[in-house]
Amino acid sequence: MKNELRRLIPEFDLIEDEGLRERVCAVWEEAIAEGGWTLDDLARMPFTLMADNVPIGFIEHVRTVCQMCVAIQGVLERAYGERIRIDRDVLVAGALLADVGKLIEYEKRDGEYVRSAHGRSLRHPFTGVGLCYRHGIPPAVMHVVATHSKEGEHVARSPESVIFHHADFIDFDLVSEKRPF
Repeated sequence: MKNELRRLIPEFDLIEDEGLRERVCAVWEEAIAEGGWTLDDLARMPFTLMADNVPIGFIEHVRTVCQMCVAIQGVLERAYGERIRIDRDVLVAGALLADVGKLIEYEKRDGEYVRSAHGRSLRHPFTGVGLCYRHGIPPAVMHVVATHSKEGEHVARSPESVIFHHADFIDFDLVSEKRPF
């Protein structure tokens, strides 16, 4: 499964720390197994259930937001140098894990993607942190997972969480709102 997953999401290879990369993949493997998903399901699954007719799939969203985070980090590093410290491995791992809890929050029922019983009780940031904890993901990465959405509105976010939060909402806002143009 790991090789197929890494082919589907080549951004795993952006994590330089091999041990962290392996643990991030292990979180995904557990979430896929626990949710009962196939890789084909993930390719078709919408990245959000908070909007109708979302034309962007889950894997597309994860990959795009991760790439946006890396691009933002590059711009900030070129502009500010050492004045702002951003840990690339934390940023990429956080970007790849932020929505992994959706694999348990959602289920496929009668051909439709819907909230699972678990998902009606816990949103994906909570489930994602739980999955990460089981696999020894560092607290700095779990912070990105925990604070990336509305659950992090009253928490001081790390630089990596700030970057991911905004990249995630750029993608969400562009595909989920009806625009007059």
